[in-house]
Amino acid sequence: MPFFIVFHFYKGKIMRAYNFCAGPAALPTAVLEKAQQELLDWQGKGLSIMEMSHRSADYVAVAEKAEADLRKLMNIPENYKVLFLQGGASLQFSAIPLNLLGKNNKADYIHTGIWSEKALKEAKRYGDINVVEAGIKVDGKFAISEQSEWNLSDDAAYVHYADNETIGGLQFAGVPDVKAPLVCDFSSSILSAPLDVSKFGLIYAGAQKNIGPAGLTIVIIRDDLLDQAKAEIPSILKYADQAKNGSMVNTPSTYAWYLSGLVFEWLLEQGGVDAIHKVNLEKAQLIYGYIDSSDFYNNPIAIPNRSIMNVPFTLADEALEKQFLKEAEANHLLNLAGHRSVGGMRASIYNAVPLEGVQALIRFMDDFAKRNG
Repeated sequence: MPFFIVFHFYKGKIMRAYNFCAGPAALPTAVLEKAQQELLDWQGKGLSIMEMSHRSADYVAVAEKAEADLRKLMNIPENYKVLFLQGGASLQFSAIPLNLLGKNNKADYIHTGIWSEKALKEAKRYGDINVVEAGIKVDGKFAISEQSEWNLSDDAAYVHYADNETIGGLQFAGVPDVKAPLVCDFSSSILSAPLDVSKFGLIYAGAQKNIGPAGLTIVIIRDDLLDQAKAEIPSILKYADQAKNGSMVNTPSTYAWYLSGLVFEWLLEQGGVDAIHKVNLEKAQLIYGYIDSSDFYNNPIAIPNRSIMNVPFTLADEALEKQFLKEAEANHLLNLAGHRSVGGMRASIYNAVPLEGVQALIRFMDDFAKRNG
């Protein structure tokens, strides 16, 4: 008999399904409830924040508070600008070389998976890119090689890497130690663990995984890198112009910015990044521990490089995948299919996915394995 989680109305509240989507991803229920309450009438103003001028005093205050809260969460030094930009992180694959290769056309790109590959392919259109192949296999598991094995340049304008490969579930065990400014795509791991921002020249992250809804990207850039742009850069992509204009060179993604601000407030209420990191580690240890103890499931990543946000796994019999997904959905465990490029399963356990959701997933996985193993 299939295992079922019962969802129902409790004291007038809808008990939501557990969403393991890699992005757009789960948002905290408390955030969505507050946004719902304010949707038609934001703080008694008689209009939605979506209808408000981005240059109004009310909206500017919302935007400034969101930035202040993010600075507090990440302990961002004063000599860094925080930009709230339109589009996804993929747009930054072009914007970064256009902004940083104006005085030195060389950059190193560390290749560990699909997203870092997309970034380096785009960068090759604008500069002289040295590709550092760091993805390896250890005992049949995917891993990241030791930095001593990397062919880093002596004269790169910057070194780019993706901290966490969302599709493959491969994550750096630490921050690379390099001479050139370090540039990192933190789209699927930002705010999941403490981070020393001062080690980086630039950090960027699409919002739709651990920050807020799609359509917004955060860029955190050190002040001394704002004058490195190529002359031909489109003005809308120029970080210096965006920094000078408070990320409002044109109309920003106002609702995504507002909702991200609510997520930052929620995260502070949870105790900040240190507190949520402890929960994230507990979630990751639970699911990896179960997978490792099972003969039915397998994770393809070497232990030191396992992502704490994206957990890929396969079943003993690939023919059971459709049945697994169908039964999981019936149990209100949603979006567990792996990326189309790699197949299998993937559970994305971002900040907004509660510990109870991971526990429910493990109970279902165990029941499914017993019935089909």
